[in-house]
Amino acid sequence: MKSVVICGSKRFKAEAREFARQLKELGVVVYEPYFHSGQEEWDRLSEDYKKFIALGLTHDHFYKIQMADVIFVYNQDGYSGVSTTLEIGAAVVLGKPIYALFPDEELCRQVMFCEIIKSPEDLVKKLQ
Repeated sequence: MKSVVICGSKRFKAEAREFARQLKELGVVVYEPYFHSGQEEWDRLSEDYKKFIALGLTHDHFYKIQMADVIFVYNQDGYSGVSTTLEIGAAVVLGKPIYALFPDEELCRQVMFCEIIKSPEDLVKKLQ
């Protein structure tokens, strides 16, 4: 079975985590983004420390993209966001197939998708 990295906006973290959980139950190796929470704690950090954390999280996810066989963009209602755009770019450079939940609201991202996949079961069929 191939491995998948989930990319997507933190605004859909609960839904993306559920999608990842279902993939894992189907036997897929899943790399997930670190969806941080705790806005209050984040707001108390210095700007330099926020940059340090953002850099680390970005590099961590790029590494997961490098390790995975395919990328799945969890873009509820076509929304991806800035970080996901960077991740899609990294996947393209690495030659990774990119699947998504919805057609993207931005044409430049959408043209990078191999196919729209609506369920964990359908994604598993592509991985076999």
